[in-house]
Amino acid sequence: MLAKLLPQRRAEQRMDQAGLSMPDYLRLWEQFGYNGVQYVIPGGNIVEMTALMAQRDAIVAACIMARQLVFSQVRFAFQRWAAGKPGVLFGTPALSLLEQPWAQASTADLLSRMEVDASLFGNSYWVKSPQGLTRLDPPSVRILTGDVEDTVTGLGYGRQLLGYLVEDKRHHTVATFEPSEVAHYAPMPDPQHEFRGLSWLGSLLPDVIADMDLSDFKHAFLANAATPNLVVQFTDPIGKDAMKKFVDQMEGRHTGPQAGFKTLYVGAGVDVKVVGSNFQDVAMEAVQSQGETRITAAAGVPPSLLGISEGLKGSALNAGNFASAQRNFADRIIRPNWGSACGALQTLVPAPPGARLWYDDRDVPFMKAAALDSAQVRQADAATMMSLINSGWEPATVKQAVMSGDWSVLEHTGLVSVQLLPITEEGAEAGKVNVLPAPVKLKGLGADETMGQDDEPGEEE
Repeated sequence: MLAKLLPQRRAEQRMDQAGLSMPDYLRLWEQFGYNGVQYVIPGGNIVEMTALMAQRDAIVAACIMARQLVFSQVRFAFQRWAAGKPGVLFGTPALSLLEQPWAQASTADLLSRMEVDASLFGNSYWVKSPQGLTRLDPPSVRILTGDVEDTVTGLGYGRQLLGYLVEDKRHHTVATFEPSEVAHYAPMPDPQHEFRGLSWLGSLLPDVIADMDLSDFKHAFLANAATPNLVVQFTDPIGKDAMKKFVDQMEGRHTGPQAGFKTLYVGAGVDVKVVGSNFQDVAMEAVQSQGETRITAAAGVPPSLLGISEGLKGSALNAGNFASAQRNFADRIIRPNWGSACGALQTLVPAPPGARLWYDDRDVPFMKAAALDSAQVRQADAATMMSLINSGWEPATVKQAVMSGDWSVLEHTGLVSVQLLPITEEGAEAGKVNVLPAPVKLKGLGADETMGQDDEPGEEE
């Protein structure tokens, strides 16, 4: 059905009699050979190139791993949904597709792959197949959209999702899917496309390149005797052969990490000067730490959770601050992404009527701090409910008011606590309560020392 909506492709035009098609011709510009080695330039878009570049950086890899390890620990369940309020969690056999998405895989494997795809490419695509769930390569997927036209003017005022198209390396269409056949996980929307996701690495490519350049600087520093660059100037005339011999000896004896900090001996007529900068001159630690912090900020991962230098300073590792960083990471990144994943996967695993696909994080160790906070909130709610019920409010309305936060639903029973009645014979008759007998004054006791009638006379406490 979707194929009918797509424009018919024209027959490929041959470039020559050898049978080279247009895609093959274009592919020539994506491959080149040098010194006997064949290199391939990514033929995709800037997203694919960004992913290939960013995944080489150690800080990016650490951020992706931190997000993936926490994100993959949750379980899926169905949740009752009535009157705009979430209810209890329950399971059905339909969840087996998410519990074992493919052979020898679990929910954790599915969520790990979804998070890695979202971090590197901004999108993760999944479809049903006889083997379970099948992943579509994000750079190979094209999102098909169409105009939403006004019925009066006939002009387009928006875009609608038509489907998804999968291409091979030669840009040939190999499969098409309708929107109801694809679980599209895109937690971060792309502002330039209505239905596409954006990787958090999209704005970080300059920072990632700078961080890798600093690593290259360290490698070059060690490869050049762990010293700054040297300029050797011959003050006396020297022949070409003698100069070449001197350069070979210099490069052989004073290049590489093993030659670091060796003493350099030169003869008369040679002047050696130091140029460039060392680690202290360029403030390597401060510069690289600031770049790492920018990467972790874009990933939403607190530096203290990664254990990088910026997260190990000051009071960042105090118990309270570290727990606060955990809650911040869970509430700002992990929980919203779980909700987005449930919305995407619900396309393939529909929820029963009156329910929705949701997540169960009660057994996730990382969420224990948040669970403690929730327990304290529930304890405060329970105390509030008990206080309202003891004050004479209808228990059913008390529950509704505390859960919804709307106190206008409270209804009073008309009864009040007996402690509000005066402790007299008249008050007892009005409130139908038992009145304690009047205290008896005992001989030998002080003015404020009395006892009830049930106490034995003559006995002192």
